[in-house]
Amino acid sequence: MNRLFFQPHQAGLSKVQAAEHTLRNINPDVLFEVHNYNITTMENFQHFMDRISNGGLEEGNPVDLVLSCVDNFEARMAINTACNELGQTWMESGVSENAVSGHIQLIIPGESACFACAPPLVVAANIDEKTLKREGVCAASLPTTMGVVAGILVQNVLKFLLNFGTVSFYLGYNAMQDFFPTMSMKPNPQCDDKNCRKQQEEYKKKVALLPKPETVQEEEEIIHEDNEWGIELVSEVSEEELKNSSGPVPHLPEGITVAYTIPKKQDDCVSEVTVEDSGESLEDLMAKMKNI
Repeated sequence: MNRLFFQPHQAGLSKVQAAEHTLRNINPDVLFEVHNYNITTMENFQHFMDRISNGGLEEGNPVDLVLSCVDNFEARMAINTACNELGQTWMESGVSENAVSGHIQLIIPGESACFACAPPLVVAANIDEKTLKREGVCAASLPTTMGVVAGILVQNVLKFLLNFGTVSFYLGYNAMQDFFPTMSMKPNPQCDDKNCRKQQEEYKKKVALLPKPETVQEEEEIIHEDNEWGIELVSEVSEEELKNSSGPVPHLPEGITVAYTIPKKQDDCVSEVTVEDSGESLEDLMAKMKNI
Protein backbone atom coordinates (compact mmCIF):
# COMPACT_ATOMS: atom_id res chain seq x y z
CA MET A 1 0.00 0.00 0.00
CA ASN A 2 2.84 2.41 0.74
CA ARG A 3 3.89 2.21 -2.93
CA LEU A 4 0.45 3.35 -4.01
CA PHE A 5 -0.36 6.34 -1.82
CA PHE A 6 2.44 7.17 0.64
CA GLN A 7 3.96 10.58 -0.08
CA PRO A 8 7.20 12.07 1.32
CA HIS A 9 5.43 14.67 3.45
CA GLN A 10 3.46 11.87 5.18
CA ALA A 11 6.56 10.35 6.74
CA GLY A 12 5.85 9.40 10.34
CA LEU A 13 2.13 8.79 9.81
CA SER A 14 0.59 5.33 10.05
CA LYS A 15 -0.62 3.68 6.87
CA VAL A 16 -4.28 4.19 7.72
CA GLN A 17 -3.75 7.88 8.52
CA ALA A 18 -1.78 8.45 5.32
CA ALA A 19 -4.43 6.59 3.32
CA GLU A 20 -7.20 8.72 4.79
CA HIS A 21 -5.36 11.98 4.02
CA THR A 22 -4.66 10.96 0.42
CA LEU A 23 -8.18 9.68 -0.26
CA ARG A 24 -9.84 12.65 1.44
CA ASN A 25 -7.89 14.97 -0.89
CA ILE A 26 -9.13 12.98 -3.88
CA ASN A 27 -12.78 12.97 -2.76
CA PRO A 28 -13.68 15.02 0.35
CA ASP A 29 -17.32 13.82 0.17
CA VAL A 30 -16.39 10.27 1.24
CA LEU A 31 -16.78 9.41 4.94
CA PHE A 32 -13.81 7.68 6.56
CA GLU A 33 -13.47 5.84 9.85
CA VAL A 34 -9.85 5.16 10.80
CA HIS A 35 -8.63 2.60 13.34
CA ASN A 36 -4.91 1.96 13.71
CA TYR A 37 -4.55 -1.31 15.61
CA ASN A 38 -3.68 -5.00 15.34
CA ILE A 39 -6.90 -6.96 14.68
CA THR A 40 -5.34 -10.25 15.83
CA THR A 41 -5.42 -9.28 19.55
CA MET A 42 -8.51 -10.23 21.56
CA GLU A 43 -9.54 -6.69 22.47
CA ASN A 44 -9.09 -5.27 18.96
CA PHE A 45 -10.73 -8.31 17.36
CA GLN A 46 -13.96 -7.69 19.30
CA HIS A 47 -13.96 -4.04 18.23
CA PHE A 48 -13.27 -5.12 14.64
CA MET A 49 -16.30 -7.44 14.70
CA ASP A 50 -18.43 -4.67 16.19
CA ARG A 51 -17.55 -2.29 13.36
CA ILE A 52 -18.40 -4.97 10.77
CA SER A 53 -21.79 -5.53 12.44
CA ASN A 54 -22.64 -1.87 13.09
CA GLY A 55 -20.39 0.22 10.87
CA GLY A 56 -22.60 0.54 7.80
CA LEU A 57 -23.60 3.84 6.22
CA GLU A 58 -26.50 3.85 8.65
CA GLU A 59 -25.12 3.32 12.15
CA GLY A 60 -26.30 0.00 13.57
CA ASN A 61 -26.42 -1.75 10.21
CA PRO A 62 -23.69 -4.14 9.02
CA VAL A 63 -21.29 -3.14 6.27
CA ASP A 64 -22.05 -4.27 2.71
CA LEU A 65 -18.65 -5.78 2.04
CA VAL A 66 -15.29 -6.29 3.76
CA LEU A 67 -12.08 -5.91 1.74
CA SER A 68 -8.87 -7.51 2.94
CA CYS A 69 -5.61 -5.87 1.85
CA VAL A 70 -3.39 -7.06 4.71
CA ASP A 71 0.18 -8.29 4.34
CA ASN A 72 0.24 -11.39 6.57
CA PHE A 73 -1.67 -14.65 7.01
CA GLU A 74 -2.42 -14.12 10.71
CA ALA A 75 -4.47 -11.02 9.93
CA ARG A 76 -6.24 -12.83 7.06
CA MET A 77 -7.24 -15.64 9.41
CA ALA A 78 -8.62 -13.09 11.88
CA ILE A 79 -10.75 -11.50 9.13
CA ASN A 80 -11.87 -14.96 8.00
CA THR A 81 -12.88 -15.93 11.55
CA ALA A 82 -14.87 -12.72 12.06
CA CYS A 83 -16.68 -12.97 8.70
CA ASN A 84 -17.54 -16.66 9.21
CA GLU A 85 -19.02 -15.93 12.63
CA LEU A 86 -21.04 -12.97 11.33
CA GLY A 87 -21.94 -14.49 7.94
CA GLN A 88 -20.29 -11.49 6.30
CA THR A 89 -19.25 -11.56 2.63
CA TRP A 90 -15.70 -10.36 2.05
CA MET A 91 -13.02 -10.12 -0.62
CA GLU A 92 -9.47 -11.20 0.04
CA SER A 93 -6.50 -9.94 -1.98
CA GLY A 94 -2.75 -10.26 -1.92
CA VAL A 95 0.54 -9.95 -3.78
CA SER A 96 3.29 -12.57 -3.61
CA GLU A 97 6.63 -11.91 -1.91
CA ASN A 98 8.40 -11.90 -5.28
CA ALA A 99 6.01 -9.11 -6.38
CA VAL A 100 5.22 -10.67 -9.78
CA SER A 101 1.92 -12.38 -8.98
CA GLY A 102 -1.21 -11.77 -6.97
CA HIS A 103 -4.86 -12.71 -6.59
CA ILE A 104 -8.32 -11.71 -5.41
CA GLN A 105 -10.91 -14.03 -3.86
CA LEU A 106 -14.61 -13.53 -3.13
CA ILE A 107 -15.64 -15.40 0.02
CA ILE A 108 -19.34 -15.90 0.79
CA PRO A 109 -19.61 -17.88 4.05
CA GLY A 110 -21.29 -21.23 3.45
CA GLU A 111 -21.46 -20.83 -0.32
CA SER A 112 -17.79 -20.63 -1.31
CA ALA A 113 -14.57 -21.82 0.28
CA CYS A 114 -13.38 -19.67 3.16
CA PHE A 115 -9.71 -18.89 3.78
CA ALA A 116 -9.49 -21.84 6.19
CA CYS A 117 -11.11 -24.36 3.81
CA ALA A 118 -8.00 -24.55 1.62
CA PRO A 119 -5.35 -22.71 3.64
CA PRO A 120 -1.81 -21.98 2.45
CA LEU A 121 0.91 -24.32 3.73
CA VAL A 122 2.15 -21.78 6.27
CA VAL A 123 -1.34 -21.71 7.82
CA ALA A 124 -2.13 -25.43 7.54
CA ALA A 125 1.18 -26.38 9.15
CA ASN A 126 0.77 -23.82 11.97
CA ILE A 127 4.11 -22.27 11.09
CA ASP A 128 4.89 -18.94 12.72
CA GLU A 129 5.30 -16.78 9.64
CA LYS A 130 7.54 -14.40 11.62
CA THR A 131 10.19 -17.13 11.55
CA LEU A 132 10.11 -17.15 7.72
CA LYS A 133 11.21 -13.54 7.39
CA ARG A 134 14.95 -13.02 7.15
CA GLU A 135 16.50 -10.35 9.31
CA GLY A 136 17.08 -7.13 7.42
CA VAL A 137 15.43 -8.43 4.22
CA CYS A 138 12.18 -6.94 2.97
CA ALA A 139 9.86 -8.72 0.54
CA ALA A 140 9.96 -7.40 -3.02
CA SER A 141 7.36 -4.83 -4.00
CA LEU A 142 6.28 -3.54 -7.41
CA PRO A 143 3.67 -0.78 -7.62
CA THR A 144 2.66 -2.06 -11.07
CA THR A 145 1.69 -5.50 -9.71
CA MET A 146 -0.09 -3.92 -6.76
CA GLY A 147 -1.89 -1.50 -9.06
CA VAL A 148 -3.13 -4.35 -11.30
CA VAL A 149 -4.36 -6.44 -8.35
CA ALA A 150 -5.95 -3.39 -6.70
CA GLY A 151 -7.71 -2.48 -9.96
CA ILE A 152 -9.07 -6.02 -10.40
CA LEU A 153 -10.23 -6.02 -6.78
CA VAL A 154 -12.08 -2.70 -7.09
CA GLN A 155 -13.62 -3.75 -10.43
CA ASN A 156 -15.09 -6.85 -8.82
CA VAL A 157 -16.28 -4.78 -5.84
CA LEU A 158 -18.22 -2.51 -8.22
CA LYS A 159 -19.75 -5.50 -10.03
CA PHE A 160 -20.73 -7.10 -6.73
CA LEU A 161 -22.25 -3.99 -5.12
CA LEU A 162 -23.93 -2.63 -8.26
CA ASN A 163 -25.00 -6.09 -9.50
CA PHE A 164 -23.66 -6.16 -13.06
CA GLY A 165 -21.36 -8.47 -14.98
CA THR A 166 -19.80 -11.62 -13.54
CA VAL A 167 -17.98 -11.48 -10.23
CA SER A 168 -14.95 -13.78 -10.05
CA PHE A 169 -14.76 -16.04 -7.01
CA TYR A 170 -11.02 -16.35 -7.55
CA LEU A 171 -8.89 -14.49 -10.06
CA GLY A 172 -5.11 -14.73 -10.13
CA TYR A 173 -2.48 -12.66 -11.88
CA ASN A 174 0.92 -13.84 -13.08
CA ALA A 175 2.93 -10.84 -14.26
CA MET A 176 5.69 -12.96 -15.81
CA GLN A 177 3.31 -14.48 -18.38
CA ASP A 178 0.33 -12.09 -18.16
CA PHE A 179 -1.72 -15.09 -17.09
CA PHE A 180 -5.09 -14.62 -15.33
CA PRO A 181 -6.30 -17.99 -13.95
CA THR A 182 -9.84 -18.06 -12.58
CA MET A 183 -11.75 -20.69 -10.64
CA SER A 184 -14.42 -21.21 -7.99
CA MET A 185 -13.88 -23.33 -4.89
CA LYS A 186 -16.62 -25.04 -2.89
CA PRO A 187 -16.43 -24.97 0.91
CA ASN A 188 -14.72 -27.84 2.70
CA PRO A 189 -17.24 -29.89 4.78
CA GLN A 190 -14.37 -30.70 7.17
CA CYS A 191 -13.18 -27.10 7.50
CA ASP A 192 -11.32 -26.38 10.76
CA ASP A 193 -13.49 -23.31 11.33
CA LYS A 194 -16.70 -24.42 13.09
CA ASN A 195 -18.53 -21.27 12.01
CA CYS A 196 -17.70 -22.07 8.38
CA ARG A 197 -19.30 -25.51 8.79
CA LYS A 198 -22.30 -23.86 10.44
CA GLN A 199 -22.66 -21.40 7.55
CA GLN A 200 -22.50 -24.32 5.11
CA GLU A 201 -25.50 -25.97 6.81
CA GLU A 202 -27.43 -22.69 6.75
CA TYR A 203 -26.69 -22.26 3.05
CA LYS A 204 -27.92 -25.80 2.28
CA LYS A 205 -31.22 -25.02 4.03
CA LYS A 206 -31.64 -21.83 1.99
CA VAL A 207 -30.98 -23.66 -1.27
CA ALA A 208 -33.47 -26.41 -0.34
CA LEU A 209 -36.23 -23.81 0.14
CA LEU A 210 -35.68 -22.22 -3.26
CA PRO A 211 -38.21 -23.23 -5.98
CA LYS A 212 -36.72 -25.50 -8.58
CA PRO A 213 -36.72 -23.89 -12.03
CA GLU A 214 -38.83 -25.65 -14.66
CA THR A 215 -37.01 -26.47 -17.85
CA VAL A 216 -39.15 -26.13 -20.97
CA GLN A 217 -37.66 -27.30 -24.23
CA GLU A 218 -38.84 -25.28 -27.17
CA GLU A 219 -38.51 -26.55 -30.72
CA GLU A 220 -36.40 -24.28 -32.83
CA GLU A 221 -38.10 -22.95 -35.91
CA ILE A 222 -36.27 -23.35 -39.20
CA ILE A 223 -35.68 -19.92 -40.61
CA HIS A 224 -34.99 -19.54 -44.32
CA GLU A 225 -33.18 -16.37 -45.21
CA ASP A 226 -34.56 -14.46 -48.19
CA ASN A 227 -32.19 -13.89 -51.07
CA GLU A 228 -32.32 -11.31 -53.82
CA TRP A 229 -31.72 -13.86 -56.61
CA GLY A 230 -34.87 -15.93 -55.91
CA ILE A 231 -32.91 -19.19 -55.49
CA GLU A 232 -35.02 -22.09 -54.23
CA LEU A 233 -34.23 -25.65 -53.22
CA VAL A 234 -36.28 -28.11 -55.31
CA SER A 235 -36.41 -31.83 -54.63
CA GLU A 236 -35.19 -34.04 -57.49
CA VAL A 237 -37.68 -36.76 -56.48
CA SER A 238 -41.37 -36.27 -57.23
CA GLU A 239 -44.06 -36.93 -54.66
CA GLU A 240 -45.24 -39.96 -56.69
CA GLU A 241 -41.74 -41.46 -56.83
CA LEU A 242 -41.26 -40.88 -53.13
CA LYS A 243 -44.59 -42.55 -52.38
CA ASN A 244 -43.77 -45.59 -54.53
CA SER A 245 -40.34 -46.01 -52.95
CA SER A 246 -41.75 -46.07 -49.44
CA GLY A 247 -43.36 -48.94 -47.64
CA PRO A 248 -46.05 -48.97 -44.96
CA VAL A 249 -45.11 -47.29 -41.69
CA PRO A 250 -45.49 -49.68 -38.73
CA HIS A 251 -47.48 -48.67 -35.67
CA LEU A 252 -44.96 -47.59 -33.02
CA PRO A 253 -45.25 -46.05 -29.54
CA GLU A 254 -45.29 -42.27 -29.29
CA GLY A 255 -41.88 -40.68 -29.73
CA ILE A 256 -40.38 -43.54 -31.79
CA THR A 257 -39.97 -43.24 -35.55
CA VAL A 258 -38.36 -45.40 -38.21
CA ALA A 259 -35.31 -44.27 -40.14
CA TYR A 260 -36.63 -45.77 -43.39
CA THR A 261 -39.32 -48.17 -44.67
CA ILE A 262 -39.03 -51.22 -46.88
CA PRO A 263 -40.11 -50.29 -50.45
CA LYS A 264 -43.15 -51.96 -51.94
CA LYS A 265 -42.67 -54.67 -54.56
CA GLN A 266 -43.32 -53.32 -58.04
CA ASP A 267 -45.96 -55.05 -60.15
CA ASP A 268 -43.87 -54.83 -63.30
CA CYS A 269 -40.80 -56.44 -61.79
CA VAL A 270 -39.27 -59.49 -63.55
CA SER A 271 -40.69 -62.77 -62.28
CA GLU A 272 -38.34 -65.28 -60.81
CA VAL A 273 -37.06 -67.98 -63.24
CA THR A 274 -37.57 -71.54 -62.03
CA VAL A 275 -36.28 -74.86 -63.41
CA GLU A 276 -38.61 -77.84 -63.71
CA ASP A 277 -37.58 -81.00 -61.89
CA SER A 278 -36.88 -83.82 -64.43
CA GLY A 279 -36.84 -86.55 -61.81
CA GLU A 280 -33.35 -87.77 -62.83
CA SER A 281 -30.82 -88.65 -60.15
CA LEU A 282 -27.47 -86.99 -59.75
CA GLU A 283 -25.63 -90.15 -60.94
CA ASP A 284 -27.65 -90.19 -64.19
CA LEU A 285 -26.88 -86.55 -64.83
CA MET A 286 -23.13 -87.14 -64.17
CA ALA A 287 -23.13 -90.11 -66.65
CA LYS A 288 -24.74 -87.92 -69.34
CA MET A 289 -22.06 -85.25 -68.86
CA LYS A 290 -19.28 -87.82 -69.32
CA ASN A 291 -20.78 -89.04 -72.58
CA ILE A 292 -20.95 -85.49 -74.03
